[in-house]
Amino acid sequence: MPRLFIPMFILFFWGCTPKPKYLNPHVAIQTKYGDIELELYPKQAPKTVAAFLSYIDAGFYNNSSFYRVLNMENQPSNAPKTELIQGGIWKTNYQQAIKVKGIEHENTQQTKILHTEGTISLARAAPGTAGTEFFIVIGNQPGLDFGGENCEDRLGYAAFGRVIKGLNLVYKISGQKSNGQYFSPMVDVYNIVKL
Repeated sequence: MPRLFIPMFILFFWGCTPKPKYLNPHVAIQTKYGDIELELYPKQAPKTVAAFLSYIDAGFYNNSSFYRVLNMENQPSNAPKTELIQGGIWKTNYQQAIKVKGIEHENTQQTKILHTEGTISLARAAPGTAGTEFFIVIGNQPGLDFGGENCEDRLGYAAFGRVIKGLNLVYKISGQKSNGQYFSPMVDVYNIVKL
């Protein structure tokens, strides 16, 4: 009897082990207008997702902001246009932002995550320089994908997730007062948290 009890006891507690809430990680960008929930795709963009989650764990996005907006009116008329809102710590914690080591570039040709409505992606200069700064696209933006015209080197940006709740807030934020390509004032991001 005792020999039978031990395996049953183990099976009982193994069955009670909490299962992950989601198949893929979910995070919430907590803004002054409400929460934007995103699903991240670590199988397709493992390095990008791991880096982003590590920044969340480190508390980098506590008291950060959405600070930049691109729309059809604030870009040069002779350049390819895109629509997005950009956020991170560049304006609120610049010293930390410049310390972050660049992430190896995972482009859309590799990941198959295209810049469709609500996609979150990392901002960068040259490939491998992306860090804490991110953007969320408004509408479909194929010019940001590998081979797209919105990136001079044609290597595109590193998309790694998608808005699944709160897309209306992305639009609301994009419509806030701006001076050129920068929100005036910036839109507060209280934090980004794992769900």
